[in-house]
Amino acid sequence: MAAIRKRGDEVVAHGRTNAENLRGLWQPDEERILREVTETIARHEGSPPAGWMGAGAYETAHTPDLLKELGYKYLMDWPMDDQPVWLRTRAGPILSIPYPIELNDSQVIVHRKEAASDFCDMLVDQFDEMIEQCKSHPLVMNVSVHGYIFGQPFRLRRLRAALRHCKGKAADLVWLARPRDIASFCERQAPGIIPGS
Repeated sequence: MAAIRKRGDEVVAHGRTNAENLRGLWQPDEERILREVTETIARHEGSPPAGWMGAGAYETAHTPDLLKELGYKYLMDWPMDDQPVWLRTRAGPILSIPYPIELNDSQVIVHRKEAASDFCDMLVDQFDEMIEQCKSHPLVMNVSVHGYIFGQPFRLRRLRAALRHCKGKAADLVWLARPRDIASFCERQAPGIIPGS
């Protein structure tokens, strides 16, 4: 955690454990878990998290409402678009920031048994296509990598090359941002700019 703090990384709430998801919980039970996670992070980090990514991206019909009521600004459980979208909750809007299902090393390597080179080719192809599409409107390309997967030396070299490609190819068009930065940017936009506003 000290290294994460030193780099200025963002701590996004992800549940008590990735093995426990919210699916099927009654609202009071879910609220208790969300509150516990939020308070634990606030106690250790000095402030509550701004964002939520549910374990397995699972949620109930009440999750967005409960998150908004607990002060969350965004969630990343809805892989429905390549741009942020405002969702309605009973306490006001909450931002949905794109989360990758396809560009997720766990899905590609662990579950589908594809090679690291396949994942890195997907990353480069996704970037090259999205850099063309973003000329008409901003897009979010989120890449999910896990230390226990791409932290392996035999995979790391290919990942570095893919990221270098993305970072160097169109540096003037790319904003490397944390989710909270994206959420702050979207909050400042006039109504009608971000879908759902």
